[in-house]
Amino acid sequence: MPTLGTDVLSVQLYTIREALAEDVDASLGRIAEIGFKQVEPFAFQNFFDGLKAGLAKYDLTAPTVHTSVVDADVDEILGAAKELGIQTVITPHTDPEQWKTEEGISGIADQLNAAADKAAAAGLSVGYHNHWFELESMIDGKHGLEVLAAKTAPEVVLEVDTYWAQVGGADVPALLGRLGDRVQALHLKDGDGTRNNKNQVAVGNGVIPVWDFINATPNLKYGVVELDDSDLDRFECIAQSFAYLTGKA
Repeated sequence: MPTLGTDVLSVQLYTIREALAEDVDASLGRIAEIGFKQVEPFAFQNFFDGLKAGLAKYDLTAPTVHTSVVDADVDEILGAAKELGIQTVITPHTDPEQWKTEEGISGIADQLNAAADKAAAAGLSVGYHNHWFELESMIDGKHGLEVLAAKTAPEVVLEVDTYWAQVGGADVPALLGRLGDRVQALHLKDGDGTRNNKNQVAVGNGVIPVWDFINATPNLKYGVVELDDSDLDRFECIAQSFAYLTGKA
């Protein structure tokens, strides 16, 4: 079985949001103890000081972050990101209604392109992360996410959430092939393939063909483990996912 190295693996901290809200330091310590070298924060300005201290303390980096640059103060976000050592600021969600029309998608693309110009001037980049509705949306026979890719500059990174792409009805390996080098990161999650977040499980314990997705992304920079929710212990699921993806299970 193939494996991913710790230089590629990351974990989306939204997975452990409750623990993070209680104790940032302890939460990052548990992530580091599992073996992760990288994390992907969300809304990082809300716990900036704790993140900055914890990343240094536990020898972790945060190359990517989930914070929207759509309808946001882009300059402030980029300044804070640079201070924390973040390289790519990824918009994690937009209004599903905007994905029902090409005009709506164009509006999102315009803001991403404008943010990408500002990011480039600061030595950073921006990206977009999907849920299911960007794939359910079909414009002239193409998934909404592909329409966004066509309307955004090549510098706008795509982080494809492979679970939600499959739930949204995409042939995910084929989609990744069409998107090509635009895809620099994948969200790796597993479960029963439904929208019920409580049914998500550790990577390797569900029905999602995760390795098919990884193998369809030859230029993968970051494979980010995430559970939106689960009936199981999410720290334990993270640890099992790490073991599975690194071949130590």
